[in-house]
Amino acid sequence: MEHALKLLLASMPMIFALGFLAPVIAQGMDALGWSAPFGTTNLIFALVVAGTLGIVAQIRGSWV
Repeated sequence: MEHALKLLLASMPMIFALGFLAPVIAQGMDALGWSAPFGTTNLIFALVVAGTLGIVAQIRGSWV
């Protein structure tokens, strides 16, 4: 149980990025009337952007 909790807490930047940032980015793009490049949907584009930010935060150990 302790190992599972440590694993969960270690992956929090990715969980936050994909679970919170991606929908916020997608809804913001919808509200502003922007369309995603390369013919993708706004959600797919937002998942890529948020995932990239989450990976950077995971590697650096910080969002800032």
